[in-house]
Amino acid sequence: MSAADNGDNGAAPAASPRPRASSALVVLATLAIAFTLWAAQGLILPILLAMFFALVGNPIIRTLRRLWIPRFVAALLVLGVGLAGTGLLAVQLAEPAGEWMREVPREMRQLAPKLREWSKPVTDASEVAENIAMAAGGEQGRRREVVRTEVNDPYRSLTATPKMLASVLAVVLLTFFFMVYGDNLVRNALALLPGRQQKKVTVEILHSIELEISRYVLTISVINALLGLVLAGTLYAIGVPLSEALLWGTMAALLNFAPYVGPLIGILVMLLMGFVAFDELWKSLLPAGLYLLIHTLEGQIITPIVLGQRMRLSPLVLILGLMVAGWMWGIVGLLLAVPILVCVKLVLERIEGLDGWARLLE
Repeated sequence: MSAADNGDNGAAPAASPRPRASSALVVLATLAIAFTLWAAQGLILPILLAMFFALVGNPIIRTLRRLWIPRFVAALLVLGVGLAGTGLLAVQLAEPAGEWMREVPREMRQLAPKLREWSKPVTDASEVAENIAMAAGGEQGRRREVVRTEVNDPYRSLTATPKMLASVLAVVLLTFFFMVYGDNLVRNALALLPGRQQKKVTVEILHSIELEISRYVLTISVINALLGLVLAGTLYAIGVPLSEALLWGTMAALLNFAPYVGPLIGILVMLLMGFVAFDELWKSLLPAGLYLLIHTLEGQIITPIVLGQRMRLSPLVLILGLMVAGWMWGIVGLLLAVPILVCVKLVLERIEGLDGWARLLE
């Protein structure tokens, strides 16, 4: 048979289109991955937290490396200083936190008459509406009380404490090993790639991504810490004791890692604290107002100037990410949701053909 009989003068036949997965298969795979992340959170969360803390410390380790300090020693110094600072802060905040936990029920009982007085018009209108509904419904409109019993297990705390200590120890050790051996692990993994040019391009992409993510995570952590210090100083200036002001400042710094959701929780906590700490209405609202003002300045002016627009994410994507991460991993998920989304966005920007998905997240 001649080449002419085989097609267009010996040209190779057109390649058949590559089969694509159906939408149902993609949805099932996504649900399976989400279920796996939720079910294996006891294993996944320590690894993610360790990677997060390692990203915070990597820029500092690189600075120490320029001073001819070995990476092992630099990682040990960074981790030791971080643990010492966390321990000192925990010791400083343990007493006011415990005092608040003990006094909140009593303070809430004292706060109840004040709240009833302020909300008396609304309560009167609600009672009138309820009486009308009961009169119209007769016996069906009567209140029904449901009594719930809760069985307290005295051994639950004894079994939970060793697990918590083991998780903390795992996070500390993994953070140290990620700081020391993370680069070698990535380099050895890239050695499995077939082509030399492919290895070089992949190394450049991963190195630039790691630099940007490390700077981002460290910058966000510093900004949130400064926000907590400013809030603590402001609360101390209006008469809140120093130990309690540091407690609320630390809370604000941690909540600020979860955009929108964290500040909303912080405002509600500041309202409760204001009503408990002060008698006048305007003073009771002052802590929440100061918190809102400081957060607005940080979120709308300081953070965009420092980080620029490249790290900005769509508010809708942020809310969806916080909902999914919070559903799967609780409070830790709220802490990690934004760094994970930023990592995904930077990776998509670097991969050819997927930059459109990165723009979708902006």
